[in-house]
Parts: sequence; C-alpha cells; structure tokens
Amino acid sequence: MPTKSSNTATPNPLARARRVVVKVGSALLVDAATGRLNRAWLETLIEDVVRLRRQGREVVLVSSGAIALGRRHLGLPKGPLRLEESQAAAAVGQIRLAHAYKELLEASDIPVAQVLLTLEDSEQRRRYLNARATLNALLARGAVPVINENDTVATAEIRYGDNDRLAARVAQMVSADCVLLLSDIDGLYSADPNKNPAAQFIPLVREITPSIEAMAGGSASEVGRGGMTTKILAAKIAVAAGCHFCIAAGAPRHPVRRIEQGARCTWFRPSATPVAARKQWIAGTLRPAGAVIIDEGAWRALRSGKSLLPAGVRSLEGRFERGDTVSVVTSEGREVARGIVAYSDADAARIIGRQSADIEALLGIRGRDELIHRDDLVMQ
Repeated sequence: MPTKSSNTATPNPLARARRVVVKVGSALLVDAATGRLNRAWLETLIEDVVRLRRQGREVVLVSSGAIALGRRHLGLPKGPLRLEESQAAAAVGQIRLAHAYKELLEASDIPVAQVLLTLEDSEQRRRYLNARATLNALLARGAVPVINENDTVATAEIRYGDNDRLAARVAQMVSADCVLLLSDIDGLYSADPNKNPAAQFIPLVREITPSIEAMAGGSASEVGRGGMTTKILAAKIAVAAGCHFCIAAGAPRHPVRRIEQGARCTWFRPSATPVAARKQWIAGTLRPAGAVIIDEGAWRALRSGKSLLPAGVRSLEGRFERGDTVSVVTSEGREVARGIVAYSDADAARIIGRQSADIEALLGIRGRDELIHRDDLVMQ
C-alpha cells in the first residue's frame, strides 16, 4: 500500500544514483499552440544533465517529441494522423530533435549519441544484447545517449506505444539506479485530480498492488501519447529491475534539480538493487540452455569474483545462443554457477581452452574477452 508521508521522510534516491534515465515527454518539449520546440525549457534540462555529468554520474535521455515537431514542418493538420503521416512526421522531427540535443550538450563538451529503438528491440534477446552493449559503450566513453522510439519504421509503437515503458526497458538494459519520468502531472493520485478535487496525492509507493494500478487514468495532454496507465506499467518494469522510479512535473525550469531538492513527486521503490535483481532473474532460470564444464583454475577464479574466460573451459554441453543462460559445472559434474553466455555454442566451441587475445583470429571478429562476464554470473 502507498505511504502518505512526505517525500523528505526517506532519503532521495536521486541523490545516491550513479546511472540515471530521464524520460522527457512531448508536451514538455513541444509548444502545443505553435508546434515549435520549447528551447528555453530544454536549455534548463540540459543544464541539469550537465551538472549530473560533472558530478560523475551517467545519464541516458529518452525523448519523445519527434512526431509533434515534424507535423508542423510538414503542414499536417491537428488531430489524429494516419500511420504513414505519423512516420513521415517522425522522420522530419527526429532530425530537429537530435540537432537540438547535440547543440546544447556539445556546448558543454559532452558527446551526444542518437539511438532509435522499439519495444521489440528490448524484448528480442539478441537485439536486446546488441542495444545494451552499444549503450554501455557510449556511457563508458562519457557520451549521453538520446533515445527515442524508431517511429519511422515501427507500426504498433506509433498507434499504441509510449516512451514511458521504453524508458523503463532502457533502465533495465543499462542497470540504471533511477528513472525520472518528467510528465504533465506531479505524481500519482488516488483518482484523477482534474476530475476529483478530493483525490489524494501518493508520494511513495513501496509495492505496486491492484489498488495502485486502479488509480491510473488517461493522458491529460493532447501532445503526448502516454497516460498514468503506461506510467504504472513502466514503474512495474523498472522496480522489477531494481530501479527507483519517479513521476514528477516536468514543466517547471530545471526539473531534475527540483527533484534533487525534494520537489513534490511520486517515488516507486524497488526491493533490490539493479545488480541483485538481474542476478535473481539469472538464478531463477528453470531450464538452462546448456552447460560449460570448467577446470580447477577457472573455479578458483570464479570464487574470487572474476569472470569466466574461454581459457578455463574444458568442454560444452547442449545447444545455446548468445544471451542464453547456461550452467557452469566443475569437472566433477557439480553445478557451481549460472550465467548469461556471450557466445553461441558453435563459436564457444572454437575458443574454449584458448586465450582471450586469440578470439579475433579464431572467429574473425573482436568479441568479448569473457565467455561469461562476472556481472552476468550468479554463484550457486
């Protein structure tokens, strides 16, 4: 059940977060009357992002707004658009959106990257792994990825999709500590506050129960596509991944700084950290796809907290693909760990027993040094 105490009753999760996903809605970025970019507001958001980066924190932006921006430039009328019109508007608007982020972030010497995804990219295992690897590589090199749905090719996402859930999936991908959903409402209420003046504000949700889900209503914005229902669904994804999730009013200037300073918002709290949640999922795999048989040296390395390298693997069992969960078994036949494998069984068969430096020559690509990275490994 929700806690109705003030936000200051417990520490602000944003103050401790090292990796933050910020979702920006269309209604914040685009002036509904003119269809133009709300640049003055965006400048203050970017100032907040720059401040977080200078504090040593990593930031991912998930940004709506491409369709809303593009429709004015194409002279499309107000109201619902046909699918092909939405896709055309997205193609035009995405250029303008990316340029604005690039200009503002690079003014502070922060590299910016554009990444276009669909929800399908976060649910098909191989595409998920590729997207995760790309995002982690960008963050490791100090870039701020700016992510949007790939609306120019997606179909269901334009008609039914939303960037709220995409932000939660991205947070899951990169093991973020915190998701900030900057919205046209300052948090969750017991009922729609626009229709019910007696609606109670909910500052903290410890568990998403059916009664919490029943509080969700529709979207208050004509520009955006997500309502409170999609925000609750996004929160469920995020907290299951060990990530704190915040719904806050985004319209005021410096919206992230306001959350840091304790502005009114709703926090959804996870029961575990991102790493712990991820490892619980790995450990809970009922039927591993295969097994890797390791030598004594590899077993000692795993016990000391290291990754599993190809050199320490003696043999393989079963058929598996990159991204599958496999058992790690000693030469005596005892399962000692489970993990997400970085290579298919066919590629793994060519590199086991060999040094990581040999992988490129053996496979013709420069793959990961580890067969199973320690972050993807759970000891039994």
